[in-house]
Amino acid sequence: MMEKNAKIYVAGHRGMVGSAIVRELQRQGYTNIITRTHKELDLCRQADVEAFFAAEKPEYVFLAAAKVGGIVANQEALADFMYYNMTLEMNVIHSAWENGCKKLEFLGSSCIYPRLAPQPMKESCLLTSELEKTNEAYALAKISGLKYCEYLNRQYGTDYISVMPTNLYGPNDNYHPTHSHVVPALIRRFHEAKEQNLPSVTCWGDGSPLREFLYVDDLANLCVFLMNTYSGNETVNAGTGKELSIKELTELVAKVVGYTGKIQWDPSKPNGTPRKLLDVSKATALGWTYKTELEDGLRLSYEDFLHNPMRAER
Repeated sequence: MMEKNAKIYVAGHRGMVGSAIVRELQRQGYTNIITRTHKELDLCRQADVEAFFAAEKPEYVFLAAAKVGGIVANQEALADFMYYNMTLEMNVIHSAWENGCKKLEFLGSSCIYPRLAPQPMKESCLLTSELEKTNEAYALAKISGLKYCEYLNRQYGTDYISVMPTNLYGPNDNYHPTHSHVVPALIRRFHEAKEQNLPSVTCWGDGSPLREFLYVDDLANLCVFLMNTYSGNETVNAGTGKELSIKELTELVAKVVGYTGKIQWDPSKPNGTPRKLLDVSKATALGWTYKTELEDGLRLSYEDFLHNPMRAER
């Protein structure tokens, strides 16, 4: 268990996941949280990361920093996604190990699992067949971070763990028109369509892919729970175990935003993976389940969007 005054470093505290972890730690009474903005510490610079860890010596590390994006961003910047994520995570994990960090938790993504993995996807299906090409670079980087934690455990007896979240949404999301994930992209599009009184909105693909969504504060709750209770080389899936089609999601977002026009589909645009559902029985067996239902979470996300004008510019 982490002591309430233990020195905890949250890498990526300004992002959606990192900021939720900071909120959750504060909610649970942790008082000694260290953060650095990207301007203060570039995690891709090995010497700077080493100097930071040598000076601060955090006892616990939540590694939530990453370069992320939706299908378009991933396809257009394969090399950038691989370099940035691989370099960042290796620097942080290695420096944590060099400086005697008690425990580190690495945050991955469900895109690490094979494109056609048996559904729902168990943690054990990792590396059993090929990845989805559209986000292969990001997935390879995340698999490397997960494996590096596992190898440190095996070679040096560290207690480094990893968590693999499903699709996330919530406060501090990125609402960029082309570089955002599906939920924030839909929130922004329907909000703008409502403001401009557009008669219809056209969405990508045919609406058939099935997806699972987890509210980011629920993930943060699981992250702190696992840091305090779980040790093991295998990752832990973070999700709801429930799925819905992109078409159903789109209709739900339109309802929450209050857009009443027509929703059309453009089947010439990519759908991505046909189905991506996590098997969450491991987290359930450890004693954790999600709390926020999708419609409630979408309402909270839309509130955040409305009260964060700068989010739209990112």
